[in-house]
Amino acid sequence: MAVKVWKSRDAARCIITPSELDHKYSRGTLGVITGSAKYPGAAVLSTSAAVATGLGALRFHSNSGLAHLVLHATPEAIVQPGPVTAWLAGSGIDGKKFSDITTWQRHRWFVLLNRQSVPTILDAGALHLAGSLQQPTLITPHSGELSRLLGQRGITASAELIESNPREWAMRASQSLAVTVLLKGSKTVVADGDYIIELPVATPWLATAGSGDVLAGIIGALIATNYIEILNNTHRLADVAATGAFIHNRAALLASSGGPISASMVVEHLPRAIAAILH
Repeated sequence: MAVKVWKSRDAARCIITPSELDHKYSRGTLGVITGSAKYPGAAVLSTSAAVATGLGALRFHSNSGLAHLVLHATPEAIVQPGPVTAWLAGSGIDGKKFSDITTWQRHRWFVLLNRQSVPTILDAGALHLAGSLQQPTLITPHSGELSRLLGQRGITASAELIESNPREWAMRASQSLAVTVLLKGSKTVVADGDYIIELPVATPWLATAGSGDVLAGIIGALIATNYIEILNNTHRLADVAATGAFIHNRAALLASSGGPISASMVVEHLPRAIAAILH
């Protein structure tokens, strides 16, 4: 198994910088389906992280009356439906509510994902959709979520077993589910079939509530801006996912300076982290 260790120069190649000819509609638009009455902060964190990472526009599809919270934190967000170049779905959504995939398929969100068949990231409550979409798809589980997802597909693997060999299980999950897998952990692994990327060990201060929502927003923005490259390059989605995790950790290190951080603090340091990677 060949493993690529992701570095700053690799990440820089996946950050699309605008030219003087660009405008908001040419820089990518991310459609976001995140948050719930139970976890409203996930909507705020995922959308604010996406905008801080850089993209042309963000469309938030309101759930449980969360539009006002998102707009308060990110007034740039658009809360009307329209064309997108990537989807982010599931952060802060209760997976138990949609554990039956037929429930998802009847839901208006699934209709939206299928209607605009663009590169898609599935997180948390949308992980059950893995393998059911036609478009290039990335899933972002931690070991416990991957264990449950594989169990639903008849593959038995405990969270502890997955943690003992994340490369192997990320690869097996990618091959069995026909999706790209970003397996979150202290050492994040990305797998697209037998194409494996390993991220540097992340700061332990990232083990905090909302951190995963921020990561999903970062990757969502990168997918939206890289959508043409993703559609034309087999492994570009994996590269973009690894870049998102790399930026996430760099921003956390800047926010921390060796001390504790919150997820919202990571968002604040995203522009600086990206600038440092680029320059």
